[in-house]
Amino acid sequence: MSDVDAEPAVPVRRRLSAQDRRRQLVGIGLAMIVEKPIQDLSLDDVAAEAGISRGLLFHYFPTKTDFYLACIAAAGRRMLRNTAPDPTLPPEEQVVATTRRMVEQIERRRGFYLALVHGHAVADPRVGEVMESVRDVSTERVVAALGVPERQRDVVRAWWAYTEDRALTWSAVPTGERPVPVSVLVAECVAALHALLALRP
Repeated sequence: MSDVDAEPAVPVRRRLSAQDRRRQLVGIGLAMIVEKPIQDLSLDDVAAEAGISRGLLFHYFPTKTDFYLACIAAAGRRMLRNTAPDPTLPPEEQVVATTRRMVEQIERRRGFYLALVHGHAVADPRVGEVMESVRDVSTERVVAALGVPERQRDVVRAWWAYTEDRALTWSAVPTGERPVPVSVLVAECVAALHALLALRP
């Protein structure tokens, strides 16, 4: 029989390991919360996208909250990846770069970030732990880049909270009506960091 007459091959469905399945489900959840608040995320839609039943989804995540928290934690890790500075840049440029990337992340995902900061998305204390982790790593990046003494670490951490608030306020204004462009906002935030560090040498 010729290749033309052969029946088309039936695609083989690969059985995913538990770890791969959880990773797949969280990836689907992350893609969906780009378009909607996480509290509006439908587990039926997630399961359908993965080609499994809703009941099987609960085999991997015992509760809806567990799934939401996994998505939030993954979003936090993604945020840190997206805001990481280039370690080959001079120290000051690293700080400017990571500040700008954080501002841009907040601008793109403002609703999600607000929910993360204020805990509106999921009523669970572990949501706060994700935000704390993001701030801890972001603080360490600035401390390491500038060689900030340990006694000033809390200053850098407080400055990140200030920068987040500036970014949230700035991004709430329609693009054409913002008082300053992102470059000026970032420059002001970085200048504030140096001013704060100078107050407590």
